[in-house]
Amino acid sequence: MDPALVNAFEAQRPRLRRLAYRMLGSVSEAEDAVQDAWLRWTRAAGKVDDPAAWLVRATTRLCIDRLRRAKAEREAYRGPWLPEPLIEPLTEDPVEKAEEVSVAFLLALERLSPLERAVFLLHDVFDQEYAQVAETLGRSEAAVRQLASRARGHVQDARPRFSVDESRAKELAEAFMIATAEADYGRLASLLTEDAIMVTDGGGKRPAALRVLVGRHDIIGLFEGIRWRAGFPKQGSFEAVRVNGAPGLLLHLPDGPETMAFEHGEDGRIAAIYAMRNPEKLAHIG
Repeated sequence: MDPALVNAFEAQRPRLRRLAYRMLGSVSEAEDAVQDAWLRWTRAAGKVDDPAAWLVRATTRLCIDRLRRAKAEREAYRGPWLPEPLIEPLTEDPVEKAEEVSVAFLLALERLSPLERAVFLLHDVFDQEYAQVAETLGRSEAAVRQLASRARGHVQDARPRFSVDESRAKELAEAFMIATAEADYGRLASLLTEDAIMVTDGGGKRPAALRVLVGRHDIIGLFEGIRWRAGFPKQGSFEAVRVNGAPGLLLHLPDGPETMAFEHGEDGRIAAIYAMRNPEKLAHIG
């Protein structure tokens, strides 16, 4: 293939990957969608006037098709569904804006139809004009504006409202892990807001709560139950990483890896915990 066409695609790959991850909530599926876009590019590249626009259009449509096919599968999912975690080292500058890949934000996107999701992301996140979005989706500009307005109504409160600096967030994450490992439930309670929530995704493949835990007492009860039934894993270790744009934890446990993402409340304590235990969604960690 002409090296210039390869270079044109590679120049857009990071943007396509970011778009596909936000559309699909999956690192592995995003990579597959971008690879499918590459295959289409190899067949059409010589006839394309605007490579960037063409590749965004192709990737968006591929993601919409994947979302529609996955609808029944997600409806039958065992327990709460969480997006595949996006892991980055804390030692490196973040690649993604935290507010655009936070777990809460991606969960809000799940409430949108595939078209609403595409319109919202292309216009509000990737800064495309409505006319461009309309061309990408094969819809009128008026219809696209209506879809965008409806989508905003669903996600306007989903972006993190409160934040702490990265060093404080890292301290909170590590303190949470130590308190649970040492069964220091008084310390654990002090780290959580009174109305904190915890969502665990095991996908039916590893033990996990089958409902959202609400309130610090409910969360502490989960860890008390784990210790009572089996004892907290003594052979595990953890490391501080960036999970979906914010400091979190990567746990190395005897039965496999686990990630924990955190969001913070107005008082700086932990307001939400998102624990990923589904091995299929952690395969990309290596």
